[in-house]
Amino acid sequence: MKQLLTIGLVVLLGSLSRDAYAQKQLVLLKGQKVILRLYPGDEIELKMRGNEDRIYSYVNNLYDTALMAHETLIPYSKIERIYFVRSNLLNKLGTALIIGGVGYFLIDQFNTIIVQGEDPNFDENVTKSAVIMVGVGVPMMMIKKKSQRIKAGYHLLTVEAGSPFYKRDVNHMAF
Repeated sequence: MKQLLTIGLVVLLGSLSRDAYAQKQLVLLKGQKVILRLYPGDEIELKMRGNEDRIYSYVNNLYDTALMAHETLIPYSKIERIYFVRSNLLNKLGTALIIGGVGYFLIDQFNTIIVQGEDPNFDENVTKSAVIMVGVGVPMMMIKKKSQRIKAGYHLLTVEAGSPFYKRDVNHMAF
């Protein structure tokens, strides 16, 4: 009987374990695409409407229409801008240009030294092309958007398990 009770308790706790890691998440949506995802405990930097000062805090708790940042309740409708760094297609294209430019130069040197058996030299056309690719790619890779204004088309939303925007993250699991 005692063994049956133990097995029953393990099965019950196992079925409830889904809710143990299901915590609310704050998501910034652009249309149907998630731009930013924050969990309770994550740091947040934002600017409120009508106030020039930035608020540096952490997400203490999430409600349906507001977030608790430390001891301050901030309604989503009062948030003007959220500061975070994100990359986009141009950053990825810049990285590809840098890798391509360096790779083009190295492949040419490999071809000259190993395949053709000549001394290393700098082919003017290859060097120009590689330098241009790297020179264009570096600024494209480095320039990143550092904030997002909450305007038409952008929405802050608190999501829970079961929402299509909810994402289970093993780094933020609560045990």
